[in-house]
Amino acid sequence: MKIQLTVNHAIEETEVHIHAKEYNEQIERMMKLLQASQTSHATVLDGYLQQEIHLLKITDIYSIYAEDARVFLQTDEQEYESKRKLYELEEQLAKDFVRVNKSTLVNVHKISSIQMGKIGMTQLLLDNDATIHVSRKYLKELKRHLGIGRD
Repeated sequence: MKIQLTVNHAIEETEVHIHAKEYNEQIERMMKLLQASQTSHATVLDGYLQQEIHLLKITDIYSIYAEDARVFLQTDEQEYESKRKLYELEEQLAKDFVRVNKSTLVNVHKISSIQMGKIGMTQLLLDNDATIHVSRKYLKELKRHLGIGRD
């Protein structure tokens, strides 16, 4: 695959052209990524449960976590598998989700409290009563995202 970028200051709006011999899975993925970057905010994600694909509202997802090279979307009633990588979801959902440890993203709208324990142990309590460990590395970013604490 060849990738070419042409910078022309006379162009008012960026255009992306894909020239391909055939339409295939790689082209489809590229187009979806480009389209996702164009939309200001995704409202649904695809979640897989056995042989079914479910369209999950972002607002219904409490957390997203990676385990054994698989990514899961956790809702109040079920856990669905995602075909996307954790870092891709983190980029796509940066407005509503924040990373709290190496393998977990949390929906900031589903946090009910932050429990500061002894020796720097921090836990999040979510609206569905789930508790999630916050590592020190990500605590500052979590507080910044929530608009709490000092800089």
